[in-house]
Amino acid sequence: MRIVTWLITNAIALAVATWLVGGISFDGPTSGMAEVKEKLLPLLLVALVLGIVSAFVKPILKVLAFPFILLTLGLFLLVINAAMLGLTAWILPDSVGFHVDGFWAAVLGGIIISIVGWAVDRVWPDSDD
Repeated sequence: MRIVTWLITNAIALAVATWLVGGISFDGPTSGMAEVKEKLLPLLLVALVLGIVSAFVKPILKVLAFPFILLTLGLFLLVINAAMLGLTAWILPDSVGFHVDGFWAAVLGGIIISIVGWAVDRVWPDSDD
């Protein structure tokens, strides 16, 4: 059950980032039920890949970038979050239709995903804790 809540939380955060940031997008319709039907599976796939990338690559980057994180008082973590989002878009094939257009869109998307993920975790606590 914990994996399902984690995946749904990531998907919600990613959907909000896609909605708010112009440089993050999915291919396909832009409104109505057709959008929901066509983009739900790719959204869940991107959320899964983003979670896996963040679970395995992000800790390594944090260790390697520790001096920069310390020097910038943690602001370099925004760059690492942006890198995770960009890496996810790069890993996924074009058939998924997920795009991140540029560094600043990735930074803003990473901030939004972090904030929304935190908020959803507070509203919808995991029952295993």
